[in-house]
Amino acid sequence: MKVVSLTEIEKVLPNIDPMPLIEDGFVDYSAGKCTIPPVGELLMEKGDIHIKYGCSNGGDYYVVKIASGFYSNNEIGLPTSNGMMLLFDQNTGMPAVILHDECYLTDVRTAVAGAISAKYLAPKNVKAIGIVGTGIQARMQLEYLKPVTDCKNVVVWGRNVQKAEQYKSDMEQKGYSVTVVTDLADLCEKANLIVTTTPSEEVLITADMVKPGTHITAMGSDTLDKKELDPEILKMADKVVVDSVDQSETRGEIMWARKAGMITNDDIVELGTVIANGGGRDNDDQITIADLTGVAVQDLKIAEAVFKGLS
Repeated sequence: MKVVSLTEIEKVLPNIDPMPLIEDGFVDYSAGKCTIPPVGELLMEKGDIHIKYGCSNGGDYYVVKIASGFYSNNEIGLPTSNGMMLLFDQNTGMPAVILHDECYLTDVRTAVAGAISAKYLAPKNVKAIGIVGTGIQARMQLEYLKPVTDCKNVVVWGRNVQKAEQYKSDMEQKGYSVTVVTDLADLCEKANLIVTTTPSEEVLITADMVKPGTHITAMGSDTLDKKELDPEILKMADKVVVDSVDQSETRGEIMWARKAGMITNDDIVELGTVIANGGGRDNDDQITIADLTGVAVQDLKIAEAVFKGLS
């Protein structure tokens, strides 16, 4: 069994196009072709750890992924996330590879899922991309949107204005035009493709802020406590998409909206079903929401691709 470092993984990734692989994974998942148990998690005072695992039925491998978030680490000069993916032979149970990716592959597959959501749900004419947050996903979600939209106008909001200004500086060096706002209503007014990327446990965007024709990809809420959107937004949305209906019962924005009596399972559709049907947004006036909590099939697809790329 080989242990592969992040440095080795980063050399392989440029040779991989993860978007079609992860799209196929979502389709298989929604078609019932995968075995994905409930998420294991350890929530502690200083951070949280997620264990996601599963297989594509009849496939070559199964994956066990461990990923952590310790959000105060940047104050002591450490990364806020870490982890690894373990790939096993599905026929024998023998370990194939440990991808010591330090959570980088999780970040990549999460950003790719955001891009896939925008591909099917964002309005045709994106006037500006709104980014809520200033961390790793705030950067990667924007970068991975490149194949989906050529919009370079960005509006960013962060709790820490200094970090938001640093985000502006960093992303402008990558060719974006970035405006920093201190009011999320201002961001929602300016942007019609919005990505929320924070670990917030309080509502950030309220229903009155959201304009017709807006798509929101909400990917920050992935535990029992996190939330970024007012549940009323999901009630008023024309289309609500989720990566996993099962997971949405215990985490994510849909969990909060369901608890508030705003929506039921009849009001949501899985992303894999949207992809398989080749549809998403019906017109540019609709409000659409993608609530992403992360599914192990994403980890399986990107781990398999990296492993095959190593040989």
